[in-house]
Amino acid sequence: MNNQKSMQSSKPWAESFFLLIVGLSVVFWAFAFPLITVGLEELNPENLAILRLFIASLIFFFYYILKKPNFSKLHKPDIPWLFLLGFVGISVYHLGLNYGEQYVSAGTASLIIATIPLFVVILASIFLKEKITLIKAVGIIISLIGVIIISLWGTPGITVEITYISAAAAVLLASIVGALYTIAGKKFMKRYDPLSLTTYAFLFGNLGLLVFVRPLFFDQVMNLSWQVWVSVLFLACFPTVLAYTFWYAALAVRPASELSVYLYFIPVISTLISVLFFGESITLFYLLGGFFVIFGLYVVNKTKKKLNHLDFKSQQS
Repeated sequence: MNNQKSMQSSKPWAESFFLLIVGLSVVFWAFAFPLITVGLEELNPENLAILRLFIASLIFFFYYILKKPNFSKLHKPDIPWLFLLGFVGISVYHLGLNYGEQYVSAGTASLIIATIPLFVVILASIFLKEKITLIKAVGIIISLIGVIIISLWGTPGITVEITYISAAAAVLLASIVGALYTIAGKKFMKRYDPLSLTTYAFLFGNLGLLVFVRPLFFDQVMNLSWQVWVSVLFLACFPTVLAYTFWYAALAVRPASELSVYLYFIPVISTLISVLFFGESITLFYLLGGFFVIFGLYVVNKTKKKLNHLDFKSQQS
């Protein structure tokens, strides 16, 4: 009986912590979109990804040196897979997104990236054997409708244009590998804690970026303005180091398909950031889209709570 009471009393704290780390991840990633635009003013897509991820990898490396005993033991047979996890799920993701943002409108990019939760749901059902209920699927679709409304009509004068099909394909590739990063990471969490897994993925995976380094990289970095340096440093520290670590910490305690729905908040918050910091305005459709996103997330979490309640009652009986 005492154990049951302690479990119930600790649950609100665990839920609050979960919402905190997921919320921070989503907010940091929402800030990334306008800051990527700033970085692309002086860096080409490859060099922005290289500089951002190189700085993030240095942070992970120095933290690993300082706290090595606290990290999960690295299994040598996992190294090639950790390289693929980091290179495909992180490096290729940022290369594709940066390239795509040069040639497609922000609305188009948001719509394509919004497919990540859908890919996560499909892949989770295949590789992680996660059960996708009808209600959960409905909740995901409702949230996606909200994202579409925000992307198409959330701000006045927004247009969805594709200048180059290859750019749209690059953003779609980023969406797919972003989903793969979540699914593959869930598999590795049987042997690694979230911080260790994120660190190893960055340190091994981003080595693949070395093949993209050209003399132009050093020329552009040496001539960066302080505004771009601030943007890149923020991108490296918050949407990269902290957000990726928090995301795996949340993934350790929740199913991938359920967690991915929170990604629908990114365009909601990203649009709000543009309003607050860049003077853009919003329409009533933004509020309508935001309502759909929140309601869809509510539907998904309502299903989870009902299942947890049934599980608890069955344990009592």
